[in-house]
Amino acid sequence: MKPLSLLRAPRTLFARLIVILCVGLALAQALSFWVTMKERDQATINLMVGYIEREVVSSVALLDRMPAAERPQWLPRLARRSYDFILGPGITGNPPDARLSALVAASITEGIGTSYPLTVNAVPGDRERMQVHLQLSDGSPLTIDLRPMPGPPMSGWLPLALILQLAVLASCCWLAVRLATEPLHRLAQAADALGPSLKSERLPETGPSEVVRAARAFNAMQDRIALFIAERIQVLAAISHDLQTPITRMRLRLDTAEDSPQQARMLQDLQEMENLVKEGVAYARTLHGAAEVPCRIDPDALFDSLVFDYADAGQDVSLQGRIGTPLVTRPQALRRILGNLIDNALKFSGAAEIVVSPFENGQATISILDRGPGIPSDLLESVFEPFYRVESSRNRGTGGTGLGLAIARQLSLAMDADLSLQNRPDGGLEARLTLKNLE
Repeated sequence: MKPLSLLRAPRTLFARLIVILCVGLALAQALSFWVTMKERDQATINLMVGYIEREVVSSVALLDRMPAAERPQWLPRLARRSYDFILGPGITGNPPDARLSALVAASITEGIGTSYPLTVNAVPGDRERMQVHLQLSDGSPLTIDLRPMPGPPMSGWLPLALILQLAVLASCCWLAVRLATEPLHRLAQAADALGPSLKSERLPETGPSEVVRAARAFNAMQDRIALFIAERIQVLAAISHDLQTPITRMRLRLDTAEDSPQQARMLQDLQEMENLVKEGVAYARTLHGAAEVPCRIDPDALFDSLVFDYADAGQDVSLQGRIGTPLVTRPQALRRILGNLIDNALKFSGAAEIVVSPFENGQATISILDRGPGIPSDLLESVFEPFYRVESSRNRGTGGTGLGLAIARQLSLAMDADLSLQNRPDGGLEARLTLKNLE
């Protein structure tokens, strides 16, 4: 027997409740039907036994008082569906062992056994059958051939009625479970839609009291999260603004100081501090959501413009493939994502290759390829965390702020796109952006 955890149970709450309720109702209906049929058969048997006892007693008394010559012609009149009379010794056999036969035999014995000594035996055969042997007052043998009936046959429409009843109960269960789980479904959809933009539609605060409380709590949670992130952005913006002044002042003082190796290092440190502040604010803004409205663009023109900008700056960036169709997306966010990925490729390998695949099954793929050292496979997801940098990149030339990929991932989530990294088999790294048409 398999453990319960290994059984194939439905995955959704809706399906599990439907199965539990329908199986429970089916079992309850089957038990009710069995009890009803049992009671019906028992009542019928009691009625039949009482009827046979009265009729047999009357018939035996009539035959006993009748002349022997007239008895044969009365036998068909006294016969019934469950028994008839035989003027003879009948068939011998073993005592009846069937419950119904024993019950009928006991009833007949109690009715006429005191007046006419009798014996009862079962008749061999497929059907339940028994015979009662006795002698009339003149010594003539008389046999009562009994074929006890367990009960009246079942009506032909009864199974159809039971199936219809079960279908009605199952429909009511489906409706009840649907009404109970629909608020959970809406809550799950709202939670899934609550992405980086924090612009998910508010849940309607209607329905049963439990649903209203859950919807009100979820809406309040959205408001608290939005307020928290807005406050964080304000704090970061204030820090950035306040840091810009002393950084600028320090750079001016260094510019007026005498040239020295320390001066160059300090200027570079100040530049890194300024970049870190700017990238931190940019990352916080991407968490708050993309305020940019999606619009229809020519993605191939955007890719060409991006490549030309890098070519004008003397960077080795190439482009292969085209999407070939208009795309509804956030162009500035897309440009920022691709720019961050291309900058990473140029930083670690000195060249970047953009490979574009057209739409297939509603998705288009943009891959940024390089020939750099790659990233250890166990760190391919970690590099998307804010301020995370692979140890080998922590140097003056390639260190960065550790926010470029984090910003790209947040912007891709806001665009309902997917961004992933994977090492190339022949060396280097592939950054793959999978786009969906927001149209």
